[in-house]
Amino acid sequence: MSDKKNTEIAVNEGFAALANRDVLNEAMADDCQGLEFSFDRMKLPAGGGTAFEIPSAESDESEMAKDITGVIVYNHPAYAYYHDKYTGGNNPPDCGSFDGVTGIGTPGGNCAGCPYNKFGSGEGQSKLCKNKRMLYILREGELFPITLSLPTGSLKSFTNYVKSQLSRGRKLNQVVTKITLKKATNASGIAFSQAVFSFERMLTAEERNAVAGVSETVKAYAANLTPASLIDDEPLVDPETREIIEPLK
Repeated sequence: MSDKKNTEIAVNEGFAALANRDVLNEAMADDCQGLEFSFDRMKLPAGGGTAFEIPSAESDESEMAKDITGVIVYNHPAYAYYHDKYTGGNNPPDCGSFDGVTGIGTPGGNCAGCPYNKFGSGEGQSKLCKNKRMLYILREGELFPITLSLPTGSLKSFTNYVKSQLSRGRKLNQVVTKITLKKATNASGIAFSQAVFSFERMLTAEERNAVAGVSETVKAYAANLTPASLIDDEPLVDPETREIIEPLK
């Protein structure tokens, strides 16, 4: 009797108790019907800050966190091109892509052949089309994942982390990952925040089964995204004073 009880407790610990696909699907189908639903976003700070800004579950105020730990249940490219330079606000990009292959909007079409997706098309050697990656991170104790729009300056770090896990036979949705921030500087001498990824632990078999369901649900959600989902939420920073510029409303 004691062994059975201990087994049941073990099965229901960690992500196995929280990543329930049926509950997630029902919540999104019933409570979110007719609503413009999106997952909460955490933001990277300006000027090389080392703390994430995370929406609070208890109030409208944001919370600051030195790290974020959870399972990256899904991730995909998030390309965004603005014809006019982005000046803040809620203006969606003129063109966006969620697979890095086909753009939606203007100019749209093949991303590989797009002149705005070439190095040197933007300032310096940058691209006019911002190549980011959207990460969906499920934290222990929560049912919905939180998203992180990973900027270009952190893509190499993420790529190396993915490679290191795959080389060990680990998929991202089978491990717990810790994400921190470090201060980095670009070629123009401007400081920015760079994400750093580290392996925490493998999920148990029960946790992997539960999280796999969430991965499929989030993948289906991402398949219906529009360029409006790619509104740039990075703070605008004055290149001389390094002060954050309030976005236009």
